[in-house]
Amino acid sequence: MDNILFLLSFVMLFFGGEFLVKSSVSLALRMRISTLVVGMTVVSFATSAPELFVSIKSALDGITDITFGNIIGSNIANITLVLGLTALVFQIKITKQTYLLNYPVMLLTCVFLGFALFFFKGIGIWGGVIFVLFLIVFSFTLIKQSRNENKKLSEEAKIDYEKATKTSLILSVFHMIVGILLLAFGSEFLVNGVQNTAELFSISERVISVSVVALGTSIPELATSLVAAFRKEANLAVGNLIGSNIFNVLAVLGITSIITPVHLKDVSIIDDYIWMMSSILLLGMFIYLLSRKVLTRIEGFFMLLFYVVFMFYLLTDYI
Repeated sequence: MDNILFLLSFVMLFFGGEFLVKSSVSLALRMRISTLVVGMTVVSFATSAPELFVSIKSALDGITDITFGNIIGSNIANITLVLGLTALVFQIKITKQTYLLNYPVMLLTCVFLGFALFFFKGIGIWGGVIFVLFLIVFSFTLIKQSRNENKKLSEEAKIDYEKATKTSLILSVFHMIVGILLLAFGSEFLVNGVQNTAELFSISERVISVSVVALGTSIPELATSLVAAFRKEANLAVGNLIGSNIFNVLAVLGITSIITPVHLKDVSIIDDYIWMMSSILLLGMFIYLLSRKVLTRIEGFFMLLFYVVFMFYLLTDYI
């Protein structure tokens, strides 16, 4: 029964994320927030919801290896696996906002995380407050920038607004509630499943969280980005992933540590953090130095290769 619930948890997290994304976007567009801001804030936060629920649950249970492993593993999967697959499907252009603001902010937030891990061995309540405040400043910066660039409602935004209003407000709220419930129960089953699996196969909770759990909670980002790639919506594909990584650190770890301080137990997570920073720097090299402002299929292949090498390293002791 436990194994069935463990497998079911991934399905629940996927559909929970899907319901939350659709309802959040619909409600945001009803308030006439631009699609650019929706992609970087609402969608990013919604697709990070599985990580948030899993992290809070594991932290409250005192299993902080899952909390850190989930965030770090998800960020690696977002950059190398999801963005790599997306770039293979369709060559992605990097927007000016991503080039000048979003990527630097993602890099800075991950440096903040490293500072907390190396010098404080975790994140306390005040560290969580700082993370959340930084997230609020970043979100307001995005909104202000969007308003400056779109003082008048564009035709595309009008179409999006009309589509959003076709969906019943009550239905959108219902979808949001269902999504939250699926995420809540899914995270409960997933954390319990990780503990049971770790005990059964004598694999550390950190390894399972960085690999299996991180991959499972990255499913919403994968689905959103691949759909965006097929529709040639490069802004949403890249914006969702970079925004999700920012939210994973600032929102997920920030909110979790405010609820309960998150302390580092397994020092091997430091190695995983170094892999995460390497993946971010690899993306930066592609954006700023090589093809410049575009991600080619070849670069997507190398990002996927990075993820395969990382997984091989992670599981070497158990193969």
